[in-house]
Amino acid sequence: MNSRKDKTVNDTLLPSDYKRALTIGGHYAQLTVNVPDVPFWVSSGDAFAYRRRIKGKHQFILVDAATAKKQPAFDHARLADALSRAAQKDYSTGGLPFDRFELADNEITFSVENTSWSFDLVSYVCTSKTTLEIAQQYVYDDTPPAENDPKKTIASPDGKWLVYIRNYNIFLRSHDGLQDIPLTSDGSDGNYYALSTLTWSPDSRHLAGYRIRPGHKREVHFVESSPTNQLQPRHWTMTYPKPGDPLALPQPVLFGIISQREIAIDDASFQNPYYLSPIQWWEDSRGFTFEYNRRGHQLYRIVEVEAATGKVRSLIDERSKTFIDYHCLVDQEHTGQKFRCDVEDGREIIWASERDGYEHLYLFDGRTGELKNQITRGDWVVRAVYHVDPVKRQIWFGASGMNAGEDPYFVHAYRIDFDGTGLTALTPETANHHIEFSPDGRYFVDRWSRLDVPPRLVLHRTSNDGEISQVESADISELVAAGWQPPLSFHAKGRDGETDIWGIIHLPANFDRNRRYPVVEHIYAGPTGSFVPKSFSASVQPLAQLGFIVVQIDGMGTNHRSRAFHDVAWKNLKDAGLPDRILWHKAASATYSWYDISSVGIFGGSAGGQNAVNGLLFHPDFYKVAVATNGCYDNRIDKIWWNEQWMGWPVGIEYAQSSAVDNAHRLQGKLMLIVSEMDRNVDPSSTFQLADRLIRARKYFDMLVVPGADHGAPGNYCQLKLVDFFVRNILGQIPPNWNAAGTELRISDSGS
Repeated sequence: MNSRKDKTVNDTLLPSDYKRALTIGGHYAQLTVNVPDVPFWVSSGDAFAYRRRIKGKHQFILVDAATAKKQPAFDHARLADALSRAAQKDYSTGGLPFDRFELADNEITFSVENTSWSFDLVSYVCTSKTTLEIAQQYVYDDTPPAENDPKKTIASPDGKWLVYIRNYNIFLRSHDGLQDIPLTSDGSDGNYYALSTLTWSPDSRHLAGYRIRPGHKREVHFVESSPTNQLQPRHWTMTYPKPGDPLALPQPVLFGIISQREIAIDDASFQNPYYLSPIQWWEDSRGFTFEYNRRGHQLYRIVEVEAATGKVRSLIDERSKTFIDYHCLVDQEHTGQKFRCDVEDGREIIWASERDGYEHLYLFDGRTGELKNQITRGDWVVRAVYHVDPVKRQIWFGASGMNAGEDPYFVHAYRIDFDGTGLTALTPETANHHIEFSPDGRYFVDRWSRLDVPPRLVLHRTSNDGEISQVESADISELVAAGWQPPLSFHAKGRDGETDIWGIIHLPANFDRNRRYPVVEHIYAGPTGSFVPKSFSASVQPLAQLGFIVVQIDGMGTNHRSRAFHDVAWKNLKDAGLPDRILWHKAASATYSWYDISSVGIFGGSAGGQNAVNGLLFHPDFYKVAVATNGCYDNRIDKIWWNEQWMGWPVGIEYAQSSAVDNAHRLQGKLMLIVSEMDRNVDPSSTFQLADRLIRARKYFDMLVVPGADHGAPGNYCQLKLVDFFVRNILGQIPPNWNAAGTELRISDSGS
């Protein structure tokens, strides 16, 4: 190679180079030994299991928590044989198509694609249990359905009554069948009582639930042009609410069973709801609570209703001038709710909040709603709550950003007392830690790694923070010997001149620091999280194998830093942290002579597709070439929950300002759009509307429509088109003629 520092990579790429780029990841996977996946607890919590990878093959290991004894979780050969017969597909012993399972009563259950399976560990018989239809796989409207089947009943805890729905109304039937009593008579198909929401008080004296006034049922239609099991196209329909659509109105209702009358509930405290959570009774039956997220996501409240009177009061209010990120620290038992833990039947409530500018935990008096104390505090964020011990009054949690001089996204485990004292670090290794607590809280497993350090799996006892066993330690010596190298971590100041922006640099194959390499950014700036990898992976970026530097950056507007960092996204998704990213690139170029930013490329999918296009539209002086896959290019076209969360409600001018469709006339660089015909996450119309506007603006671009593909699986053909596009438009090379004899790339198309 030429040793001149100003020499830019421009060696002619051969078909063999492409083949290496698109297959080297699979080869590298054959070179790692004993790499453990994320562990999971099974049965009653006395044991946990994990899948480990040994030179490209998988094996499930079961570990007894008390003794740390390891053994195969089941007979892999017999399960592979039984599943192959039952599913009429060929599955290998080392390639079982699932990554976790549940174990109970000599039976394991697992899911493959859309089907649930059970495997009997005694008879070695595999049986399919349920198969989800397409409409069940994608649920964007969780409005409880109207049911009118008197055979569907819910029994009271004391066994005396059954409740059911008939003609959209609530009826009580005595257990002996002698009494059949209507509780309501005003239900209709346009304002019905929903059986699935009804719940009895523990003492059986009250019944609560929701009455539902349906909203607008917006539908998205698909034409599957090339189904695999028939010649003619197939039509699909999916309910898919969008920003600004009228929503269903749930109205809590309460009934006294002895009086057989409705007890009125004043709805003034939960007007215009975006979401009301399932009703949750206090154990002593004094009342129930539900969580209220007002449309616009700027008020989130715990509402309590007194059972005897229907009196309503707000226990905890969360308010924001921008948005409340109710997914930031999610209560895993209740989808769509903030973290909440009721202590001693609600005598106290542990609550997650960003009210001081960072995600932290607070202790409230559950009877008065008054704040007792802030539990965690500091310029760092709580990322997860693992276990709460109400007897010891201690919390085990995960947090990032606490350790000075360390990557602020590394998650560590800690313990703290309810009163905010006794903060104890449990994971001293400078790495990213994934913690799984046993259901009873007696043990936890720590899987930790870094980009340059392979995973280790360690079992701990909670009572004394003691290490029981080093369960697994991965070996990557063959991988390193084969030329694999980890990405380089780099950080630089953002647009405010103070905040560090963190990212990683995937170095080119056969890297020579005396050469200069073109840069392509792989972007995903969705505000839901942070996306730059922090844990070990043997995977590679195909473009890096073709002589590109590939980078990933978490700019402002993404999650897991301060609230001010996150708020940049509000009503401003076009920003995507691009000003911070550009400064990061420039700092990297000033630091490394081999980092060439004369013609920067950018690519991404979903929100990353939107980000990539916006890089060209709003920063054409820096980003020159983009490939965007299945992007949500106009937030008015995409799903309601994502877009009203970040872009606000009601729909305002900000939606148009962030719209790539409305700003299509700005295009200056080279653009390729890829869209999956059957994308059930982002409405494919978003891509077609962008294409239409680009055509009307007389802008030249490339476009690929992938028949039959869904959101995240456009396939390796698209990966080839992507690398070709950057080779042609940044390196200035003409890619091989892939249709010519002898040049075909025979790569498994299992998804990119």
